Amino acid sequence: MFFGAWRKYRDGVPLAGIEALALDVILEHPEYHAVLDDQSRYRDKDYTDETNPFLHMSLHLALEEQLSIDQPPGIRSRWQALLTRFGDRHAALHEAIECLAETVWRSQRDGLPPDAAAYLSCLERRGRT
Repeated sequence: MFFGAWRKYRDGVPLAGIEALALDVILEHPEYHAVLDDQSRYRDKDYTDETNPFLHMSLHLALEEQLSIDQPPGIRSRWQALLTRFGDRHAALHEAIECLAETVWRSQRDGLPPDAAAYLSCLERRGRT
């Protein structure tokens, strides 16, 4: 999806649905543009020893979706505290993504649903620290 959105953007083709949000995330991450320009090299790459740009951008998308629907309930208010603390939307997003990534990791590790209360607590701590 990221490759397709980037290709459409570069070719001047209209984006549909989530592609527009994906493009916003891509444009915030110029360090990944070269990766998106070379699908044959990076589509199946193993990112074991380095940051996976697709995971990172997917976490951005997931967080944007959560904020748009306030799910889990209360995430918007915690987000606002992060935004106030950092004063920069992208920096605040990265702080929130740390909490989201930890929540997903714990869920997978423990074989349990994501713990919304722990996630919101993490966001709250980062918003006031």
